[in-house]
Amino acid sequence: MADVLYKLIADALRDEIINGSLAPGDDVPTEAELGARWNASRGPIRNALAVLRSEGLIETTRGRPSRVVSRKTSQPVDVYVPFTRWAKGFGRTPGAHTEQVSLKRADEAASRALRIEPGSLVVQLIRLRLLDRVPTMLERTTFTETVGRLLFQADLDGGSITEYLATHGHVFSGVHHEIDAVAADELDTRLLGVQPGSPLLRLQRTSEDEHGVPFEFSDDRYRPDVVRFTIDATGRQRNGEHLIQPKATDAGVGA
Repeated sequence: MADVLYKLIADALRDEIINGSLAPGDDVPTEAELGARWNASRGPIRNALAVLRSEGLIETTRGRPSRVVSRKTSQPVDVYVPFTRWAKGFGRTPGAHTEQVSLKRADEAASRALRIEPGSLVVQLIRLRLLDRVPTMLERTTFTETVGRLLFQADLDGGSITEYLATHGHVFSGVHHEIDAVAADELDTRLLGVQPGSPLLRLQRTSEDEHGVPFEFSDDRYRPDVVRFTIDATGRQRNGEHLIQPKATDAGVGA
C-alpha cells in the first residue's frame, strides 16, 4: 500500500506543478501538511518528494521547505528516446510543426555521417518541436533517400517519426551523439523565438539500423532555458571503451 501511496502523492504534486498551481519558486507543502492531506506517514511522503527531486521539479535546501524549480526538462543523451515519448513520459505535451521536407543533395556533413557519396540524393526534414506549446527544439534531419521518401506519406506533425519508420522496417538500433553549443542563426531565431546569435544546445545524432548501417543524421538545436542534457552511464562499453568520450575541435588542437 505504501508503494502505491507515494506514487499517488507524487502524481498529484506533479500535476499541480504542471498546471501552475505550484509555480516556480513556490514552497511545496511540508511533510506534516502532506501527511495530514493524505493521511500518510513520513515514509511515503519522503519517497514522493524524492521522485520529484529526481525529475528536476523540486529542490530541497537545508533549513527550509522543498521548493518548485524552473521547469527545465532533462533530456538523457546516453540513450535514444523519441521526443514524443520522452515528453509524454515527463508529463509534458509534445507538439510539432514541419517547416520543410524535401529531396536534396547531401552536403559534406550528412554524407560523412551517413557514409554516402557527397551529392547523393537525401531527404531533409526541418521541424520545430514544442513542449506545452513552447518552442523547444529545431531539428534538421537528413535521411538516406530510401528511408526518407517514406516521410512524404507520413503525418509529420501528428506523431513520432521514429515509431512510424519502425513500422516500415527501419528500426533504430544504434545511436551516436555529439553535444556542443552553437549560436542561433536566422532560422533558429525565427522559429525558436530567441535572439540572433544567442547560445543553443546542439545534439547531433547519427542513427543506425540493426545491421549497423546509418540512415539518419540529425542536427537538433535546443533552447537551453527549456532543456538540459543529462548523462547516466555505467562507465564503459563492452569493448572496454568509455561510454562518454571528450572530443577536441580543430580549433582546440595544439592550444
